[in-house]
Amino acid sequence: MFRMKNKSEKKNGKRKGFSYSLEDEKILAYMKLTAGEKLQWLEEINRFTFLVLNDRQKEFREKLRSGEI
Repeated sequence: MFRMKNKSEKKNGKRKGFSYSLEDEKILAYMKLTAGEKLQWLEEINRFTFLVLNDRQKEFREKLRSGEI
């Protein structure tokens, strides 16, 4: 199993950012996709999140990505 963590530091005794795990099978399946299929998947995910998240949720997501929280 692959585990991904962001590189934000631990401040004030609290970790910031996010982490997640992926099964090896999912990683292998993604590796088999062509570059075009990967870009199409990325565009679809970006379009979906743009449509379903409100402005407050988008702001929270960006703070999480940047390591502010």
